[in-house]
Amino acid sequence: MSSNWPQNVGILAIEVLFPSQYVDQTELETFDGASAGKYTIGLGQAKMGFCSDREDVNSLCLTVVSRLLERHQIKHTQIGRLEVGTETIVDKSKSVKSVLMQLFAASGNTDIEGIDTTNACYGGTAALFNALNWLESSSWDGRYALAVCADIAVYAKGAARPTGGAGAIAMLVGPQAPLVIERGLRATHMEHAYDFYKPDLSSEYPTVDGKLSIQCYLSALDTCYRLYRQKFEKQQPQKSALGMDNFDAMLFHTPFCKLVQKSVGRLSFNDFLLSSETERAQKFPGLERFNSSSLESTYFDRDVEKAFLTQSAQLFEKKTKKSLLLANQVGNMYTPSVYSGLVSLLISEPAAELVGKRIGVFSYGSGLAASMYSIKVTDQAADFEKFVSKLDYVMPLLNSREKVVPEQFSQLMEVREKNNHAAPYTPTGSISALFPGTYYLKDVDELHRRTYERTPTISNGVH
Repeated sequence: MSSNWPQNVGILAIEVLFPSQYVDQTELETFDGASAGKYTIGLGQAKMGFCSDREDVNSLCLTVVSRLLERHQIKHTQIGRLEVGTETIVDKSKSVKSVLMQLFAASGNTDIEGIDTTNACYGGTAALFNALNWLESSSWDGRYALAVCADIAVYAKGAARPTGGAGAIAMLVGPQAPLVIERGLRATHMEHAYDFYKPDLSSEYPTVDGKLSIQCYLSALDTCYRLYRQKFEKQQPQKSALGMDNFDAMLFHTPFCKLVQKSVGRLSFNDFLLSSETERAQKFPGLERFNSSSLESTYFDRDVEKAFLTQSAQLFEKKTKKSLLLANQVGNMYTPSVYSGLVSLLISEPAAELVGKRIGVFSYGSGLAASMYSIKVTDQAADFEKFVSKLDYVMPLLNSREKVVPEQFSQLMEVREKNNHAAPYTPTGSISALFPGTYYLKDVDELHRRTYERTPTISNGVH
């Protein structure tokens, strides 16, 4: 390894995985006896992806890592670090990362650092930060890192069930990347809170304080955003633009799409409070009545929320709405959520429009851990277009999913609930319903040892 610090460290490749089956949120409203529009308009959700008992967090990770390596023709020996961020725990001791090592067995590569990282929906960001830290340290041996995040988000029957989802993301991290993580512009906020947690180790379901979780999310957003702004202004004092003007796109962890729309309004409210009176009159006309408002007193202030939702409507349309495609169509993936936002943006915006631009990222995990950082898109247009073209499988795959009626979805959820941690166990979920090249749970033996197999891949080796 040369003594030079690697330059332009960031994301070299990204792979997304979502379930092959979904339930329609409008049909779910009817099935649940909810008022029309409660899930679709109130939450902003159209469809929710889900896994039968044939898939677990290990199988999701096996699939997403295999697909990334195959699609980008990366040799298994080129990986020097692999870390998994997840809150879907199937074993209290054995890591998902150790399960993934079976993919590397044939290559003989056992020299791969990293294990699992857990804190609600934040683990994927921790895995990415650790990958970046490894690459920029004396531990780096010149190879790539993989940051993997995967979860299956399921809730007990009731009001929270429509906010579920499932998915996985794998990111190949290395130098000279088309998506560079900006140095020195990482702002973190961590505190102790019981807003969402999973104390019952026998169940997949969380314990949730809905109102508190929204307050925690918004207060963490406030804190991270203000700290990011301070760091940005210190690092780049020559920049006249401040706040949201510095971002060409803004991504958020997405429990449900409506919360993200409110979050853009919240960042506008922060910019408003941080502006001088002259700036307020120019940028925020007609909002003088909020001059003496504070962050702490406005988490559930409908007047503030409505005023800044309206004020930031164009910002949301321009900088954030395109990033909600997968969240709207699949649901809350937990750790992969904010990175599914990145994929959504990359496939929804013409590549030429993103060259050289700055993308803000807000990652949040209950309990709580949150960070805001930024990605700078390379100004090498040809490199970036090639990077984005590797995502041309996403829309066809999304459109080829199978719709399942709410009755069947509910039954499949009951099967998951009933057989959670059962041993010995042979899953009953459909294998033929899975996408080509998907790893699935074959069985669990009496000692809880899980065995996986893979559905056939199509001719080019990836789907």
